[in-house]
Amino acid sequence: MKNKYLSLIIILIITFIAPTIGSYSTSTFKEPWYSQIILPSFNPPSWVFAPVWSILYFLMSLAIWKVWITSFEKKLLKIYFIHLFFNSTWSVVFFGFHLIGIALINLVIILVFIIILMKKYFSRDKISFYLMIPYLAWSSYALILNSSIYLLN
Repeated sequence: MKNKYLSLIIILIITFIAPTIGSYSTSTFKEPWYSQIILPSFNPPSWVFAPVWSILYFLMSLAIWKVWITSFEKKLLKIYFIHLFFNSTWSVVFFGFHLIGIALINLVIILVFIIILMKKYFSRDKISFYLMIPYLAWSSYALILNSSIYLLN
């Protein structure tokens, strides 16, 4: 793509489609199931998730875009989009199907993809690498949270 800002808009649109899929599953199938399971004491209030994820999706979009406009590596873009698939399916698995253990495996896969992306970004664009740190941190917290919910239920 010759227009770098058009590529940013396309990446943002595709990236933000992922939470749309997850959001539908969450809003449709979360209750009453979620209110009936045992949650750990460090479970954040529900209102925290939307703003945190919005910021994370924006940061991860910027990270891949910065690398894309300098390298045009289709393989890297493919890894990013496969990662987005797993990211979008976590809510479907957890809230839609109520499969806490499978969602946990899904999170491990997401974390592996985040680490792969960060490793590739590190050698190409340090800012992209740093933009992914909050996503890695939040997903690691999500892994601890998901693990705790799995163990408690």
